[in-house]
Amino acid sequence: MNYLTNAGGLLLNVVFGALIALFVLRVLAEANRADFNNPICQFLYRFTNPVVSPLRKLLPSVRRINLAALLVVFVLECVKVLLVVLLAGLPVGVVGLLVMGLAEMLDFFLLTWIVVVFVWSLMSMLSTDRYHPVARFVTAVAEPLVRPLRGRMTIGGLDFSPTVVLLGLFLARILVAQPLQDLGGRLLMGM
Repeated sequence: MNYLTNAGGLLLNVVFGALIALFVLRVLAEANRADFNNPICQFLYRFTNPVVSPLRKLLPSVRRINLAALLVVFVLECVKVLLVVLLAGLPVGVVGLLVMGLAEMLDFFLLTWIVVVFVWSLMSMLSTDRYHPVARFVTAVAEPLVRPLRGRMTIGGLDFSPTVVLLGLFLARILVAQPLQDLGGRLLMGM
């Protein structure tokens, strides 16, 4: 790859990453019943509704999982992968593109949870305002992951449940998302 291709790939990743983050955070906010009156949730809904609302008529939510927003994330990931591959001048396999889009979507969700749980645990160590919109949003998204382990991983007054959750999320990235990305990469190149 030449320098221009690398720069184009970086720009594509940044632009698509920002768009995908909006929809991923919306999926997580709805799945975890984040407070709709929170300004962060209102921002997410305001900017994602024009795309998600028409799709919700075709794909209703299942058990608080917004399938329409999930489909948008998947399509955005597939388009991003397609553009990066075309920018590099490589051949494209449709099955590989779909597998790679799924793998990238899974990896993005796992990475988002890692960031949210890390920020949540950092905020719990510092004296932050629990009623701040960011704190309420982060707590709403991170709490369901940490709650099952809370109190069971306490040693010497320190709760290590966020550490265990982070370790599990990192292992999921390594053992699930990365092999799926490798498979998608092989299928994408037609190997």
